Amino acid sequence: MGELGFYFFNLEVMAQSLPLLLRGLANTVKLTLAAVVFGGVAGVLLCLGRLYAPAPVRLLAIGFIDIFRALPLLVVLIVIYYALPFVGVRFTAFVSASLALSIILAAYTAEVFRAGVEAIPKGQFEAAEALGLPFRVVLWRVVLPQAVRIATPAQTSNCVAIAKDTSLASVVAMPDLLKQATDAQAMFANPSPLISAALIYLILLWPMVRLVSWLEERGKRQRT
Repeated sequence: MGELGFYFFNLEVMAQSLPLLLRGLANTVKLTLAAVVFGGVAGVLLCLGRLYAPAPVRLLAIGFIDIFRALPLLVVLIVIYYALPFVGVRFTAFVSASLALSIILAAYTAEVFRAGVEAIPKGQFEAAEALGLPFRVVLWRVVLPQAVRIATPAQTSNCVAIAKDTSLASVVAMPDLLKQATDAQAMFANPSPLISAALIYLILLWPMVRLVSWLEERGKRQRT
């Protein structure tokens, strides 16, 4: 246990590496927020394009959603950061990671909101049409509020998954929590900073996981 504690739970090393990990945590939080905001908005727009836009736009939206739900995030990230410079398009590590995460989240968000929209009873659309409400009013006042409520549990789960996937940003030298932890491991020749990073991820994301479960249970109770 002594050797195990020295290499994995070395409190001295954990304390010395904490400032480095906290800087990485700040970058991870920024990256998560950027992906959730831009990916969420783009996903809703994709959903509306898929459902209500003219046929060419619908096909493009379907193609985008299908492609980026099928591609691994790591592949998208590497293409953006390492391949695009060959055609003169260069992004910083933060922008590359934000863009990759946002694209993937947008594809999943679009499907979540599509399911939410399609779960709304068709009678509500017919009633709105009978009242002569413009489509934009129906969309803003009838469709989106209900779709958001229905999609919230699944979308929260998507956001938790994206927050965990920010750890892949270390592949492009983005100084996120995992990258700082691996740097600290090399600096101290001790893996305890990785354990600290794992604990930070757990403290940060476990409440979100419980929130997803609570939202799912509440949704079930409301439907019964």
